[in-house]
Amino acid sequence: MRKINRIIIHCTATPAGRQVTVADIDRWHRARGFSQIGYHYVIYADGSVHNGRPEGKIGAHCLGHNTSSIGIAYVGGLTPDGSTPADTRTEAQKSSLRALVEHLRAKYPGCTVHGHREFASKACPCFDVRKEL
Repeated sequence: MRKINRIIIHCTATPAGRQVTVADIDRWHRARGFSQIGYHYVIYADGSVHNGRPEGKIGAHCLGHNTSSIGIAYVGGLTPDGSTPADTRTEAQKSSLRALVEHLRAKYPGCTVHGHREFASKACPCFDVRKEL
């Protein structure tokens, strides 16, 4: 079993309102050379939480931090025109993200929660994880 010490939050960097599925992300990640989707969970705009890569497998979502982390992505992160980073989460996504993080914190005591931008020069996940989670 992997030792999990971080939960890392991401966005899909897609325009608000665009439908994106786990299968879509899996295709994108495979095209980049990954063996499968890099995130462990994906939260759709309706707040539904979908499994990506199994938790027992090392993720492919945050360079240098995959071995001991769980990656969660919400669908969105850009303005509707696709040009500007923005917190596009729906209320349902916010609620589901809080619940999922709470569940994972209970499952992996002592783990910390971070935004991808803490480890990379990106706007992702387009909100301040430290203030909210």
